[in-house]
Formats: sequence, C-alpha cells, structure tokens
Amino acid sequence: MSASVQAKCELRALTQNEEFQACVELQRRVWGFDESDLVPSRMFLIAHKTGGQVFGAWDGDRLAGYALGFAGVRDGQIYIHSHMLAVDPAYRDQGLGRRLKLRQREDALERRIELLEWTFDPLEIKNAYFNLERLGAIARRYNPNQYGQSSSRLQGALPTDRLVAEWWLRSRRAERSLAQGGAPGFAVEEIVAVPAEIAVWKAGGDARAVQLQAANRERLQRAFAAGLAALGYERRADGGGAFRLGRWDEAWPK
Repeated sequence: MSASVQAKCELRALTQNEEFQACVELQRRVWGFDESDLVPSRMFLIAHKTGGQVFGAWDGDRLAGYALGFAGVRDGQIYIHSHMLAVDPAYRDQGLGRRLKLRQREDALERRIELLEWTFDPLEIKNAYFNLERLGAIARRYNPNQYGQSSSRLQGALPTDRLVAEWWLRSRRAERSLAQGGAPGFAVEEIVAVPAEIAVWKAGGDARAVQLQAANRERLQRAFAAGLAALGYERRADGGGAFRLGRWDEAWPK
C-alpha cells in the first residue's frame, strides 16, 4: 500500500448500520477475535447516538480503518474513552492510525472535551512508542487482566494487562509531541525494558513472556504508586523498547 493511496483515504463519521458492520468485519482481520469477543455493530450505533465517536477511513468502498470511542465522566471530568482503533493490515505503517487519532482529537476539542483515554498492552513495543512519543499521551495506571481471557492471536494467551493512556489534548506535552514528532525531555527516574523477543515469546507460548509480564507489572505498579508516570518510550536498535518514567509537571487532574 503506497503512501499516495493511504493519503487519499477519506475520513468521516460513521452513522449507518452497514458502516458499523464493516467495522465488525475489520475486527476479525486485525485481531482474529472469536465471535464472543467481537464488539457488535449495535455498540457502534450506541456510541454514535450517545456522544461518542465513530470515525472511519475509506479507500473508495473499502474500510481501511476506524476509531471507536464512548463518552465518559470521572470526578466531573467529561472525556472520551477510545475503545478501539483498527487499521487494515494492508494499510499499516502509512500514518493512517495517526490520522484517525488526530480526527478524534479535533472532534473532542470542538466539543470542549480535553481528555481522551484508551488502554494498550505494555508489551506491544510499537504501540507504546506511538502513544507516548508520537501523540504525547502519558500512562500512570496499570490494570491487570483488564478484559479477562482474550481470543485474540495478538495476546498470546497472556492475561490482558493494560496501561491506561491519558491524552490531555491541550497540554504542552501533547502539543509539543504532535509538533515535533517526539515527547519533550524530562528527568528520567526509572526505565522498564521490553525485549524485542517478546512477540516471538507470546506467539510461541514461551514461559519467558509470562515472567516478563509479571516482572514489568510489578515494576510499573510500584513506580506509579510512587508518583511516577510513563512519559517517554525508547525504541532500541535491536528492536526492543523501554518505558522512560519521570514526574509529569503539568497540573492536570489525576
């Protein structure tokens, strides 16, 4: 898939049942879910009807990607929980996921919503880098086995541990990350590494994947309890990665 083809993908709000069903079919291609784990089309309809977000990227009549979000409230703070972002494998690594995220940001700010949240697997190196470095999100909450057992082939039968990404849309951090393509500097107090081999370990049911997940869970939870946040992510030459933790200096709600 060339960049020129990706660039012409049309992004628009999805409102029709047949569009929602196309999102369900894309879930199967991206995650390989069993029927029991698929988000059904009626949930896309509910998001559309209740102040959430359903945006799709179309290449002609083919759905290349979508973003699904629900409206939420915590401690009086209205936010969008971005539950899913999916990009067809044929359209990956062309910037389409970033375009969908930026469309979510634009819509939220138009409605005076300043926070988007979503969850991500702390063992997925590429995703962690995208969230923390390219978008300028932070993470300071760790939810062990959030979704229970998953049928997704990407999970590798591990517990569905998730970090919560907080994207404070008007923060200096987010604005600088979007403008510069990387998170701003900060004093690093701790590093939590993820080796490049993790994808192979997960796919093969290697016990080292379980051990790494448990060790990193303990380290990240301890760091968050001490007031640290994941503010950066390093992608290493050998294909591995590492969370860079420090203290966020912007006065936003916790």
